[in-house]
Amino acid sequence: MADRYLSFATGRVGARVVRRLGLPRPVELPRHRPGAPPVAGPVVLGHAEGARAEKALHAVLDACGARVEERPARPFALVFDATGIASPAQLDRLHAFFHPRVRSLAAGGRVVVVGGAPEDAATAGEAAARRALDGFVRSLGKELRGGATAQLLLLAPGAERQETLESTLRFLLSARSAYVSGQPLRLAAGDPGPQPADWDRPLTGRTALVTGAARGIGAAIAETLARDGARVVALDTPGQRDPLVERAERLGGLAVPLDLTAPDAGDRLRERLAAQPADAGGALDILVHNAGITRDRTLARMDAERWRAVLDVNLIAVERLTDALLPELGEGGRIVCTSSISGLAGNVGQTNYAASKAGLVGLVGHLAPRLAERGITVNAVAPGFIETGMTAAVPALVRMAGRRMNSLAQGGLPVDVAEAVAYLAAPASGAVSGQVLRVCGQALLGA
Repeated sequence: MADRYLSFATGRVGARVVRRLGLPRPVELPRHRPGAPPVAGPVVLGHAEGARAEKALHAVLDACGARVEERPARPFALVFDATGIASPAQLDRLHAFFHPRVRSLAAGGRVVVVGGAPEDAATAGEAAARRALDGFVRSLGKELRGGATAQLLLLAPGAERQETLESTLRFLLSARSAYVSGQPLRLAAGDPGPQPADWDRPLTGRTALVTGAARGIGAAIAETLARDGARVVALDTPGQRDPLVERAERLGGLAVPLDLTAPDAGDRLRERLAAQPADAGGALDILVHNAGITRDRTLARMDAERWRAVLDVNLIAVERLTDALLPELGEGGRIVCTSSISGLAGNVGQTNYAASKAGLVGLVGHLAPRLAERGITVNAVAPGFIETGMTAAVPALVRMAGRRMNSLAQGGLPVDVAEAVAYLAAPASGAVSGQVLRVCGQALLGA
């Protein structure tokens, strides 16, 4: 459903009215276009004394074709290496770098702060300073205007390398992350995975299974992974057979109409994958658990059938399917679950849904360290208010509030979630595991 306020606020007359009345001022967010440069303008790169990642950051920016300048009139991105900050007193360096520059940040610009992980700090003061970066970035993200975003990268010791940083920095500095802001990401040391020959098609030669792929966010994920080179196995319920088959054929993939809650669903799916010829991508490299349902009622009015139906689809089927397909997942595989902001913050009338989506976060946290020795990463994305058929059915006032209650003052699009999934699914994103990436425009609640 169209966001009429966004259309009004971005018009010539509407923009003046909105500004005069002090109303939220959303802007049209640029989304990724194949072939577009990952960084849309000049970058200012700064660092604190003793910083460890500056050379690697510079190498990534060079590889992206970005122009690193000291004093551009309108910088597109401000990147600051804060890994050298070891005490609260040294936080002044953040102010010294950003204060004179943040007002000139271009519309749709990017801020990235790179620091050390607090748990790796040598002293209490260093831990405090590193944790302070999180509050700084979250607050700055809420101050930025014009569709600009702010992110925090926390590096484990040894993660200050181009190969470790590049996939994540390309995502955060590009239009692929249009609806992600105020989020911390931790990058581990070790092998981050192979770098792609073509960053526009990093999933070439890989097979991805996407559940709930017939429509909405699942359809956008299937299309985005196919755009990035993957062969897609699209799964949805038998009731969605026609749109599922049409989408899979258009993407050159395989349609699998299947009830995920059936006890033998994992075995049947494994048989379908094994039956594919080797040159059709029979092995499984990427598993995206996106299928989900809602059956909203306050707990006092919720019957057991509604409660169990949501848990069966959103959580129990995910656990079973993961167990069934882990033997099929190749070395360096990727698992991505679609959680929700509701699972992080809770929501009235969604005790069943929030429980299921929070359960996915627990599943991710448990599996990630156990699969690390196989080079398999396990992560979740947590969408906020996304413009889908589901949210179009929400009452108008609730829908309007959902759109405005984030730093970007608008709802996201299914492709925003899909871009985050594609980033986490990339071979070169192996430094990120066991994490929840919120795709919510920096929602004011639960983010």
